[in-house]
Amino acid sequence: MKLLKDKNVVITGATRGIGKGIAIEFAKHGCNVAFTYSKSVDQANDLIKELESYNVQARGYQSDASVFLNADGLIKSVLMDFSKIDILVNNAGITKDNLLMRLTEQDFDDVINVNLKSVFNMTKAVQKTFLKQRYGSLIHISSVVGIKGNAGQSNYSASKAGIIGFSKSIALELGSRNIRSNVIAPGFIETEMTEKLSKEVVEKWRNAIPLKRGGTPEDVANLCVFLASDLSSYITGQVLNVDGGVLT
Repeated sequence: MKLLKDKNVVITGATRGIGKGIAIEFAKHGCNVAFTYSKSVDQANDLIKELESYNVQARGYQSDASVFLNADGLIKSVLMDFSKIDILVNNAGITKDNLLMRLTEQDFDDVINVNLKSVFNMTKAVQKTFLKQRYGSLIHISSVVGIKGNAGQSNYSASKAGIIGFSKSIALELGSRNIRSNVIAPGFIETEMTEKLSKEVVEKWRNAIPLKRGGTPEDVANLCVFLASDLSSYITGQVLNVDGGVLT
């Protein structure tokens, strides 16, 4: 059963990791996919081919959503290419970890701009479209770190916590127009980034998880599909953890 047949989604930061997993699962469910990337043109082209193999329309846009004019221009371009937008997944994010003593103002600003300001920019840019059609699903990728914090990640934690407060406010603001806003907070998800870690470190993290394994991009993507589909039509303003029970 294809839960997203003939729907159109915009996903920020989709050429690898969780974003790529979301794009692929959406395509499997019949959703046309517009996604953004920053520099990886070859990866973007490869992803387009993979998505198109599921008989959906796919297109990549090189864009920096931390600047509102770029986000607004992106939404206009997607509307020209796809005619409508049903779902926005705010996934793009970076880390610049350091202890507060060593954390620079630039490192703090960079993470806030990419992780949090881009969520505001993209949501504001797509709002007019969603209001006009009187429906839309907003899905924001936060982190368990945005809920509980983490030493050495004050900038990242602040950006991910900000997403939660923003989403709850938008859910209250736009709910009367049938526009839903929800947050997914992943825990330890095994991606290309975690492959760089030593086996010992990975095993230590896995053992601290009640389900005794790291998550996969598909674990996050499956929840995204649910929140994007009509199955979740009465769910808004929520934060759903995909963490194997870490925050239990």
